[in-house]
Amino acid sequence: MELKNINAIESAANLSKREHFRIGIAFLFIVGIMLFTSSQGAGTPDSTLLVIAAMIGGYMAMNIGANDVANNVGPAVGSKALTLTGAIVIAVIFEAAGALLAGGDVVSTIKKGIIDPALIGDRDTFIWLMMAALLAGALWLNLATAFGAPVSTTHSIVGGVLGAGIAAGGWEIANWSKMGLIASSWVISPLLGGLIAASFLFLIKRTITYQEDMISAAKRVVPLLVMLMALAFSTYLVLKGLKKIWKVDFSTALMIGSVISVLVYVVVKPLIQRFADRLKNDKASINKLFTMPLIFAAALLSFAHGANDVANAVGPLAAINDAILHGGVVKQASIPLWVMMVGAIGIAIGLALYGPKLIRTVGGEITELDQMRAFSVAMAASITVIIATQLGLPVSSTHIAVGGIFGVGFLREFIKMSYAKMVVEIKHHHEDDDPEAVEAFLLEFQKATLAKKGRMLEQLKEHSAKAHLTKKERKSLRKLYRQELVKRSALLKIAAAWVITVPVSGCLAAIIYFAIRGMMLP
Repeated sequence: MELKNINAIESAANLSKREHFRIGIAFLFIVGIMLFTSSQGAGTPDSTLLVIAAMIGGYMAMNIGANDVANNVGPAVGSKALTLTGAIVIAVIFEAAGALLAGGDVVSTIKKGIIDPALIGDRDTFIWLMMAALLAGALWLNLATAFGAPVSTTHSIVGGVLGAGIAAGGWEIANWSKMGLIASSWVISPLLGGLIAASFLFLIKRTITYQEDMISAAKRVVPLLVMLMALAFSTYLVLKGLKKIWKVDFSTALMIGSVISVLVYVVVKPLIQRFADRLKNDKASINKLFTMPLIFAAALLSFAHGANDVANAVGPLAAINDAILHGGVVKQASIPLWVMMVGAIGIAIGLALYGPKLIRTVGGEITELDQMRAFSVAMAASITVIIATQLGLPVSSTHIAVGGIFGVGFLREFIKMSYAKMVVEIKHHHEDDDPEAVEAFLLEFQKATLAKKGRMLEQLKEHSAKAHLTKKERKSLRKLYRQELVKRSALLKIAAAWVITVPVSGCLAAIIYFAIRGMMLP
């Protein structure tokens, strides 16, 4: 007992040391921002406000790295295509590259047009509003990360701007039609992501893993899937990842994506076929063919995320910097290099220090992922954004990715339950036969293609007595063979976090705005 107590104490001490180390690194980053911004803003009016805003911006960036980046690499980690360390390294590099290379030169100061800047009284009110929105969004992200809930950083900052805006200018300042569209994304994003991910997984099963010769099927289908992935991701990157430095229409992006996808197909087809020749004819071996596509998907999603979502950290900071330097309220603000660096470095530090918790949640705590399932989620992440962009629907990349994971999980449940019902039906039709004959039939049934399974069931029914099952018996069998492959507690926790993100960050922002206003007014 004493030895167990000593081990528990040592374990707790090590955990405490790691936590202190993480807090120390985060604190040094914030102090570094304070010292650098002090030198940048020396001699300018309200330089203290700029320093405080920069520190809050760095804090927000770290929380984006800790929470939102998990959606890009979590499925690859959960499926064992990437180690946790490898995923963090890839995400840090590509998130920073996306922010610095494709983050753009200007940013919208009023995210999504949810409040009317004309109703903001003066420059000081605007600065206080933005500081409150930024801090509220960061605090909510921090809280969500602590509870292990992946939430939308865009919705967090939208809620912050809305709450602080109402506190500063009243209810009429809000664009409620825009807020209605954003609220609709709580349903649209996960449903679209889930349906597309489940569709891709079902396609893979029908065309590859439900075939008797999986290797031959994989040689035909996997190169086509990789080509489709190249098309989707190329179009996605041109439309979303590079839009701030190179804006093109959908048809041009699709044409570029088509050319790239054909080139990718020509290159990868012989490689996949050679690799497949060395594999066994089973599902575990087929999964290996999706490892490299998943690694590329994690990198490209991270690049696009860095290019787009860094604005959630640096947008309000850039707006405050512009307002202090030029003395007015603007709809768009330029992003100085130092502001972009705060966002990029902050996201990287937050990911490295606190990202593993959410990566594990997304990758393994919702449902079990293998490479084929993770590939389906990655496809959903890119295709859903493309579809939604063309239809003008507001979507959240976080909600899409997590919805995709739920989609493949629920499809697995449906397939498992359907198969279990078929097995029960087979056993009832064989009820008078030798148990060994039943087991032999089940073994052949398990290896058969989907079409052959159907024929075997029909032949069995034709040559055997009808299995008499009452409605009550069928209902009890359904309950008996229902396997919950999606963790319901995770579903409820994440759904609740999504619904309250905007209201909670909005209330926090209003409270913070009134606190700042009370301190700043004479």
